[in-house]
Amino acid sequence: MTKRSDYPGAGPWVPDEPDEDRLRSAVQECRGCDLYLDATQGVMGDGPVPARLMLVGEQPGDQEDKQGLPFVGPAGRLLDRALGEAGIDPAGVYKTNVVKHFRFKRDGGKRIHKSPVRWQVAACEPWLLTELGLVRPEVVVLLGATAGQAVYGSGFRVGAARGTPTPWPEQLGSLEAPPTTVASAHPSSVLRSRQRDADLAALVADLVVARELLG
Repeated sequence: MTKRSDYPGAGPWVPDEPDEDRLRSAVQECRGCDLYLDATQGVMGDGPVPARLMLVGEQPGDQEDKQGLPFVGPAGRLLDRALGEAGIDPAGVYKTNVVKHFRFKRDGGKRIHKSPVRWQVAACEPWLLTELGLVRPEVVVLLGATAGQAVYGSGFRVGAARGTPTPWPEQLGSLEAPPTTVASAHPSSVLRSRQRDADLAALVADLVVARELLG
């Protein structure tokens, strides 16, 4: 049985002098947790560097794992739609996830998303902090509970926090210019919702808050 103590976290694989290409290459070698065993590849963030706005989700999905890019599946397409409706150019945004490998369970021939556990999220933290230092965003949108809890701890709740500008926590890494965060629902939850139109409008409203913070 896999134990947390069997894995050191991602730190040993993070380059000392990172850039985009080094990060994408290094994440393929990461053995910081057990998720690399079943995933096709590690999926680093993508977008302009630096970028004023950074979006952080949970983990790669099935299509992201296959293509090696974040937010390229159905949830990503919905996210781009929401960004456009909020007056934000998707091409100007850096997108990433707190976990860099796809966690799933098999159901016949399908791979079904399975949320990462807390120690796997914690193991991936060095990748996220390195991306933040490289991208230097002014605003970070945390998409979903896993992303929010990775930054603010287990007490974070999307419903209570969403749409409210919040300072970056001092205890999480030493960033030269800590960003302001805005929480929202993950676009995959909007896709699954029975009230999709209302939940999409709420996601757009949260993204408008992020846009307004940028001035």
